[in-house]
Amino acid sequence: MNNEVIKLVDITRYFKVGSEVVKALRGISLTIKKNEFVALMGPSGSGKSTLMNLLGCLDTPTNGRYYLNGNDVSKLDDNSLAEIRNKEIGFVFQTFNLLPRSTALENVMLPLIYAGFSKTRRLERATEVMKDVQLSDRMLHKPNELSGGQRQRVAVARALVNHPSIILADEPTGNLDSKTSIEIMGLIEEIHKAGNTIIVVTHEEDIASHAHRIIRLIDGQVSSDTINENPRTMSHYKLEKTN
Repeated sequence: MNNEVIKLVDITRYFKVGSEVVKALRGISLTIKKNEFVALMGPSGSGKSTLMNLLGCLDTPTNGRYYLNGNDVSKLDDNSLAEIRNKEIGFVFQTFNLLPRSTALENVMLPLIYAGFSKTRRLERATEVMKDVQLSDRMLHKPNELSGGQRQRVAVARALVNHPSIILADEPTGNLDSKTSIEIMGLIEEIHKAGNTIIVVTHEEDIASHAHRIIRLIDGQVSSDTINENPRTMSHYKLEKTN
């Protein structure tokens, strides 16, 4: 097999709302290769959230095929999808989605519990990724003791902990101020440089400009799929790390 991580073939997703059928996705075909950094854009109602849910195995298509690492996941049952999600996909959400009563370290370890890792291995791996996101001094803090940027770093660490095939980031800077957004995008760039495949869903052109490829949706269809010849980089902000 080649280095395709994702392959969508004529994907449709229809929802029944009352007596109406809403056609959220209308025949989407695209391929994403290993270590690509892709931005998925589109106005409200364009289908980008529906596509994100399909890519993240949170939903299945009405018709069409979705191949993840060569495996057809488009018709799997809920239990199988949950297993795929835990092993193959790291999620980063706008609202962080951290457990409020658990420490940062415990939040990061959660996917490893589901994956059946030993307690010793969970602790080792979670500690490792907390260091990678520069939060080794905040591991025992609970989410309400962390800044927004630190909470998002915990979420990124949790997304990375299982060595997933893809990182799906849904509006990852939506709840952050400008300076913190810059730091989080710099972190995502570093993750991409380390060999990870990144898909960022965003409505912000500034955020999308970091990606190496930009896919735009309108009315449930791909309106454009372009290579970004000069992706924006935040590496020069690394000297301005927050305390």
